Amino acid sequence: MMMMIDYLNLFIGALVLIIGILIGVAFLTLFERKILGYIQDRKGPNKMGFMGLLQPFCDAIKLFSKEQTYMYYSNYTIYYFSPILSFILSLMIWMLIPYYFNLISFNLGILFFLCCTSLGVYAIMIAGWASNSKYSLLGGLRSVAQTISYEVGLSLILLSSVILIMDFNLMKFSLYQSFIWFIFMMFPLSLCWMSSSLAETNRTPFDFAEGESELVSGFNVEYSSGGFALIFMSEYSSILFMSLMFSLIYLGGYNFNLIFYFKLIFISFIFIWVRGTLPRYRYDKLMYLSWKIYLPISLNFLLFFIGVKIFII
Repeated sequence: MMMMIDYLNLFIGALVLIIGILIGVAFLTLFERKILGYIQDRKGPNKMGFMGLLQPFCDAIKLFSKEQTYMYYSNYTIYYFSPILSFILSLMIWMLIPYYFNLISFNLGILFFLCCTSLGVYAIMIAGWASNSKYSLLGGLRSVAQTISYEVGLSLILLSSVILIMDFNLMKFSLYQSFIWFIFMMFPLSLCWMSSSLAETNRTPFDFAEGESELVSGFNVEYSSGGFALIFMSEYSSILFMSLMFSLIYLGGYNFNLIFYFKLIFISFIFIWVRGTLPRYRYDKLMYLSWKIYLPISLNFLLFFIGVKIFII
């Protein structure tokens, strides 16, 4: 009987988390459109409901009620399931959020994070290939090359933080940052992490997967209605998650209060602010940035923090 109650608690906790993420993603899209509107000296969505608050739900209803196009030359089953895979992966990764009220506790949370972000590459690759369109294939290939390149730097930057706390559990970050936040100790690394997470989530100025000027819309060019909505939701869910990771690792860890969520919203705002400010980068410079700048910096800092840790011990 106790076992059943435990499983029920686990299920209810996961359900509450998923509903929370979906509502968060909906309002993140509205937040982005409002911020971009004000950056471009205009109002964002302001007709639906009070100050446009119902706009995300109208978008969702519109997208999911549209007719799904069926392409004769696409590999239809894989084409249909890759957005679903992408969305499931972006939701699975949220199990990492340090809970005070659920039974999920990850001692190896950072490894789980790296595994899920690596698997996300396959969803994009399959989506680009299965559409059987040269534009989507090119967009998928560029996106995969970019994501894999930045994953190397991202994992090495993460390793520096792991060396400092000597644990893979994300709950430990709040213990080690009770006196000083890691952003003060690892300022250059935190900036590298920020721009790498922009590249990892395919956001401006690194949105080469959907370079409208040359690839129409990249790997998602053939998707419409529900499939496109799922790709869209998984992208915004990963933006929220990267903001969460930044807050956990560099801004004082997880404490169950409003300030933590304000920090998370502020980092999400930076993602949007960058989109409204910077033009798209050049692709070869993007690769140089990863392999010739971020990789040496992250390796050097990793050796430095290993030395610091040995010296302290």
